[in-house]
Amino acid sequence: MNRHFIPLVILPAIAMPALAQTEATLETVEVRSAAGSPSLQALPASATVLDGDTLRDRQMQVNLSESLDRVPGLQIKNRQNYAQDLQLSIRGYGARSTFGLRGVRLYVDGIPATMPDGQGSLSHIDIGSLERVEVLRGPYSALYGNSAGGVVSMYTETPEGAPTVEGGFSLGSNGQKRISAKASGQTAQGLSYVLSASRFLTDGYRDHSAADRNIANAKLSTAIGDNARLTVVANAMESSAQDPQGLTWNQYQANSRRSSMDQDNGDAPVAERFNTRKSLKQTQIGVTYEHQLNATHSMTLMAYAGHRSMEQYQSIPLKNSSGYAIQENAKHAGGVIDMSREYAGVDARWTGKFNDAPVPVTVTAGLAMDYVQEDRKGYKNYTGNVDSPTAVGVKGNLSRDEKNTITNVDPYVQATWQLAPRWTLDTGLRYSRVKFEIDDRFIRSGNPDDSDSISQHKALPEVSLAHQLSPDQTLYASMGRGFETPTLAEMSYRNNGSGMNTALQPSVSTQYEVGYRERLNGPVKGSWSAAVFRSDTSDEIVSDLSAGGRTTYRNAGNTRRQGMELQGDLRLTPQLQLQAAYTYLDASFRQASGNATSGNLLPGLAKQHLWLGLDYRITQEWKVGISAEHMGKVFVNDANSEAAPSYTVAAASLGYRKVMGPWTLRAFARVNNLFDKQHVGSVIVNDGNGRFYEGAPGRNWSTGMNLMYSF
Repeated sequence: MNRHFIPLVILPAIAMPALAQTEATLETVEVRSAAGSPSLQALPASATVLDGDTLRDRQMQVNLSESLDRVPGLQIKNRQNYAQDLQLSIRGYGARSTFGLRGVRLYVDGIPATMPDGQGSLSHIDIGSLERVEVLRGPYSALYGNSAGGVVSMYTETPEGAPTVEGGFSLGSNGQKRISAKASGQTAQGLSYVLSASRFLTDGYRDHSAADRNIANAKLSTAIGDNARLTVVANAMESSAQDPQGLTWNQYQANSRRSSMDQDNGDAPVAERFNTRKSLKQTQIGVTYEHQLNATHSMTLMAYAGHRSMEQYQSIPLKNSSGYAIQENAKHAGGVIDMSREYAGVDARWTGKFNDAPVPVTVTAGLAMDYVQEDRKGYKNYTGNVDSPTAVGVKGNLSRDEKNTITNVDPYVQATWQLAPRWTLDTGLRYSRVKFEIDDRFIRSGNPDDSDSISQHKALPEVSLAHQLSPDQTLYASMGRGFETPTLAEMSYRNNGSGMNTALQPSVSTQYEVGYRERLNGPVKGSWSAAVFRSDTSDEIVSDLSAGGRTTYRNAGNTRRQGMELQGDLRLTPQLQLQAAYTYLDASFRQASGNATSGNLLPGLAKQHLWLGLDYRITQEWKVGISAEHMGKVFVNDANSEAAPSYTVAAASLGYRKVMGPWTLRAFARVNNLFDKQHVGSVIVNDGNGRFYEGAPGRNWSTGMNLMYSF
């Protein structure tokens, strides 16, 4: 599913507007991608949009965690580990992930950043050229298909007007440096373009956590005649990062900046001994063609293709505590992953607006198909004899060689019915089918042919009803069913024997939501919203056994996620703006399973999350801000035997913007964790070695400037 199928809402911009604008009546916000509800006030879904200025305002523009922490229902955490990506969950979906992202669908300019099996990545996102980020929560997101516990859609700018060029530089604590350049504008022939590039370097907050990431992004968009538009987007990313891994609680308390230690071997440095690290390369291109056939019918075709390669060195021990040579087992995949992936997909859809029907209706129908072919090899992470290795943390003998294929074929349909002037009904259905195939090419004595295939599928219905109490007040309710397949990595191992864990079934969720939003046009201007939600899941996927460098997964029975969200964006005075987001989330096991007893909370999630921000515009050029974030206690395993304590941190920032003829100068300075609070920033859920904890920085700073010239 892409941005044109699900109506997402563009909320009023969170960034502080110009002083003159704050005194104006708030305009009706149009929904750019809605099928039948072009107004925010008629949309029956919880959604938040941050515009590009907000994403970049007084930030280094390295991680989406810099700005998405103000979105209710979403928990996003910087792991201080660029080898493992951010941790992101929406209403409790995605929390189990120990690397990459799970359970949440990601899109960039309509191109999936989530593979057909539900594994996603944010490492290639260029914040410097984003126009906006849209976050969709609740039953509507299920219509995006597999692993859509929530949806995050990112869109690159489509510039209009005179060409501009700009360059920026920022730096911060722990050796952080970012340089960037961008050119954008519109030609006399109507071609909109944006070309951007950036490089980020860091020594890392923790030992053995240095990183180097390079991103280039391009978008071209042009009208073809009066009724069609062609858009081309291309992206390239290359990164290398050390992996500090996690710490036990005692190790974290002793020194939160250390890299992973082996407590069974006198706290010997594990990550540094094996030089744990990951290198990534990715290139992709996508094309979207939109054509308004007539006043009633329109069509859109999107196609994309890309290549991604990865090499990762893990700290798989040569021997376990009993002296067993782990990687000498013929069935072991080794301690080095070497993966090359080709992927592609298409999404074709038709939209019809039948305003003269007895009940006016807008219908969208389409077909989405995605394909991934992956060549995956595994190597031992040492050379020489296991008892006296020549070297460790290097690529040794081949121990795994397979070709993996993942495909999905998803037809979908959605209808938006205007039942009455103030009543809107949305209905939708998607049939999602995901197929996994493994072609084992490493067959040896003691390692049989593990080639296998399996398909998992589910029909995903959704229905929503919205009632406009007034032009500025909307009440809505929705319900839907979603499902989440295991990723290929989660299906790769089983506790006994070898081959795919075909017993691992997709989890199925039924979601309910009731929400209210109001737009304020009185002395205090802005908007606020509230939602209560519940989701019942059967066959929840959880980690089962982690040993010898392998993690196996199982279905844990029934779980429930329920809670409430509050969000406000209030202009208290023309100079003063308050933003707030609060989430209460009760996510628990509903029946005993494995190490979890009924009533235990799902690990990796805080029960309460609060974010507050206050901005004051001193003059047209100067702006100051303070913010505070509270994160509740987070259990680290199914048994709830350990937890990362709750914490509250604050930040202060200063921004400057000066227009000097064709030149525009922007500068910022900020201090995070203002009161130097020691806290656990993220956890590794159900880690088999008990190394659950990843420390966050104490007081840290960043500053930078950007200079733009308009022709």
